[in-house]
Amino acid sequence: MLIIITALVLFGPSKLPELGRAFGKTLKEFKKGTKELMGDDESHPPLQTRKESRVEEANKL
Repeated sequence: MLIIITALVLFGPSKLPELGRAFGKTLKEFKKGTKELMGDDESHPPLQTRKESRVEEANKL
């Protein structure tokens, strides 16, 4: 509530919708970039942990 009142005092009621749209666009671009980075990581197979590789070696014996 305090943040909203401060924003109204600093920017005025006419600028708040513009600021909201700009913030929304920025957040959307950030999420898009994050998804692209996470998509790049998913293309590589995950590394096995030591425990998993030991279990596989034991199963081979």
